[in-house]
Amino acid sequence: QLQPVESGGGLVQPGGSLRLSCAASGSTLDYYGIGWFRQAPGKEREGVGCISSRDTTTYYADSVEGRFTISRDNGKRTVYLEMNSLKPEDTATYFCAVGLPLTKFTKSWLLVYNYDYWGQGTQVTVSS
Repeated sequence: QLQPVESGGGLVQPGGSLRLSCAASGSTLDYYGIGWFRQAPGKEREGVGCISSRDTTTYYADSVEGRFTISRDNGKRTVYLEMNSLKPEDTATYFCAVGLPLTKFTKSWLLVYNYDYWGQGTQVTVSS
């Protein structure tokens, strides 16, 4: 079974940057749509951004547009979430999710129901 694994979380000061990685042991991610989600304590899980399986089409939540970037490195079987200009409100556990490309890739892929496999999450804390 495909199991995504996130890495790269940590503590960063406001205005700083982090890069999260998502890989799946024993499997390539080339053929799947990939989403990044986050969940803060007491809040629902929300979509941060997603990238299509067929090309490099990406969509982002309004709250991170212009600050976060998703990219693929198919040779390394890894998907990245580059986070810049981080704010305290970005503090959350970040999850990588993998979905079969059964539906048209639109901004609706920021929603949880599109995804079949989930990682365990990595903590991102933005604080001075």
